[in-house]
Amino acid sequence: MPIISNANHDFSTYSISTDDSSLDRFFTEIPETETLKGVYFQRVQLLRDPHATYVIDNALQVLINVGGNRYAFPWSTLEQFPQSRLGRLRFCNTPEEIARLCDDYDETCQEYFFDRNPTAFRVILNFLAAGKLRLLRELCAVSLHDELDYWGVDPGLMERCCRRRMLSRVEEVEERERKKEEWRKKRMMLTKSNSVQTEKGYRRLIFILREVMENPHSGLAGKMFACLSIIMVLVTVISLCISTMPDLRDEENRGECSLKCRNMFVVESVCVAWFTMEFVLRFINSPSKLAFARGPLNIIDAIAILPYYVSLVVDIGDESQEDVLMGTGRGYLDKLSLVLRLLRALRILYVMRLARHSLGLQTLGLTYTAQHQRVWPAAALCVRCRDPVLTPCPPG
Repeated sequence: MPIISNANHDFSTYSISTDDSSLDRFFTEIPETETLKGVYFQRVQLLRDPHATYVIDNALQVLINVGGNRYAFPWSTLEQFPQSRLGRLRFCNTPEEIARLCDDYDETCQEYFFDRNPTAFRVILNFLAAGKLRLLRELCAVSLHDELDYWGVDPGLMERCCRRRMLSRVEEVEERERKKEEWRKKRMMLTKSNSVQTEKGYRRLIFILREVMENPHSGLAGKMFACLSIIMVLVTVISLCISTMPDLRDEENRGECSLKCRNMFVVESVCVAWFTMEFVLRFINSPSKLAFARGPLNIIDAIAILPYYVSLVVDIGDESQEDVLMGTGRGYLDKLSLVLRLLRALRILYVMRLARHSLGLQTLGLTYTAQHQRVWPAAALCVRCRDPVLTPCPPG
């Protein structure tokens, strides 16, 4: 059975010939379609040799030099972008108007010079030629944002994924620069109002303490204070991990306290005393007490320190009222013990104190501030899907 339906002809009557006309009855002619070639080349052309002399019709084409790379493209390429820097350059008639838009101009060759990043201009060039505005991996997102602003290209024309990545980097850098500027202004204000040379006595001591606690680079005392604060945080985290060991948990549940438990309590008391002293000194030295109370890190410090004192007060109250509540208040004590355990779990917030000395944690905080609207829905989705994902299937 033939595969092709009309292949059951008798081919014995045909002879081999170089004439292709005999094949016309079997194969229909497929018309060729003319392809568009050189569209990109016609819209923008990179002149490889920077020292060569090119003959260009300046009425139809423009010659520009960006960071040492020369390009030639017709003015018609810029018709879709009249508000861009190159689009406005087309309507300049006087040297003064040209000087406002470019860094230099050669009247002999009619070549425009731009002292800009040539790598970033590749993105602009691709957009002018092909209409695609994308972020290159080897290009800094903040630098590209500045270049788009310089060339007059709207970032909204960029592809969505690239635009989101670029804007997130720009917002992160702007937030960091804003924090640095606020800190610089605060330090200048404090330096002018509380100079060490002019202040004496109590005010001078307050100024020195503020410098030591807030600026680790102020001197040896500032570095030692920062290192000691980090060591205290690490010791607290280690003691918190040790306190979760099964033998210590069993002693706590039985209401007993061995020598190891007492040693852990002493270590925790020393660390909390240090954190309390640091918190009080920061509060005393702060110029604005309201701004200090609103600070996120200060709120975290207070929440982390408070459970220790609450547990201390509750333990003393339990010992004094144990006989009174032995018969009728056992449920109250159980609830109080549960609340106490929850408060002790907040000691993990001591880790956030490292954000005062860690640039990575500060960057993480800025990222959360910029993307918190997306973080919370994702967290809610994870909590909602917790049971079907983590619950094991019953056997059988």
